[in-house]
Amino acid sequence: MGFFSFLFGNKTNKIKEFTDRGAIILDVRSKAEYDSGAIPGSKHIPLQQVQAKINQIKQWDKPVITCCASGMRSGSAAAILRSNGVEVMNGGGWQSLSGKL
Repeated sequence: MGFFSFLFGNKTNKIKEFTDRGAIILDVRSKAEYDSGAIPGSKHIPLQQVQAKINQIKQWDKPVITCCASGMRSGSAAAILRSNGVEVMNGGGWQSLSGKL
């Protein structure tokens, strides 16, 4: 186990654990970004709308993996969801996440 894996956990293992439990991939990029390419089967809710759609997201009753272009917006979305009781992890950039799925 590498030093960073020791500090932060192995993201690939956590992604696998979440997906094994039926996790929903939530892409929080803009509509134009999402329309230009996204993970097949992912849900799209732009970051600015995440707070307003908490109840809808909670109804999924599944863990959530957030993603965006680089991981910044998905980190913000994950924090919003976590503070509202949703089991969530920041999957980072969608292209990198796609390679780990």
